[in-house]
Amino acid sequence: MRYSKEHKQETHARIVKKASVRLREKGAHGIGVADLMKEAGLTHGGFYAHFDSREALVIEAFAYAMDRSVEHWRQIAADTPPEKRLSTIIDSYVSPVHRDDPGRGCAVPTLGAEIARESAKTRKAFAAKLEQLIDVMADQIPDVPRKAARRQAMGTLATMMGTLVMSRVAGSGELSDEILVAGREAALTRAETKPAVKKARAKVN
Repeated sequence: MRYSKEHKQETHARIVKKASVRLREKGAHGIGVADLMKEAGLTHGGFYAHFDSREALVIEAFAYAMDRSVEHWRQIAADTPPEKRLSTIIDSYVSPVHRDDPGRGCAVPTLGAEIARESAKTRKAFAAKLEQLIDVMADQIPDVPRKAARRQAMGTLATMMGTLVMSRVAGSGELSDEILVAGREAALTRAETKPAVKKARAKVN
């Protein structure tokens, strides 16, 4: 039976969406192709009708997850007063809800360490999506030169992601909650600190 192009595209998107959740829950190597296809309601044999390799699926699934994070942050920015956008993003990220639902959260804390050991192609795709997150955060830092805003965004994002990783390692008890609180405070402090602007020195003749 031949399926329409639209049907194939819908099936492809369903596989990517399901894989995106399962990869964040189980890790890049924690679930096989057969299981991923079963999750999407398809047979293992149909995999190569949609993807050239398992790596291709991992890259698409990771990109899908990162795109959702970018969209979420942009939606927060659109719905929040300018002076509260950055703190609202931090609050939603460094939270028990995000900690306890890795399958629908940011892909960097769940897959970052594994992606760092993958091929150059996979790492390049990862880095491009990570840069988009940095840029969205930098957009929420007003009255600062763009280069400085990006550096500030990188530091804040690193604090947020590290906090989430540590809180998950600690489980969901008191220590985990303490890590979230401390990390949130650190991220907010870093986000609110204006970087020093160096003054050009006058040349002495």
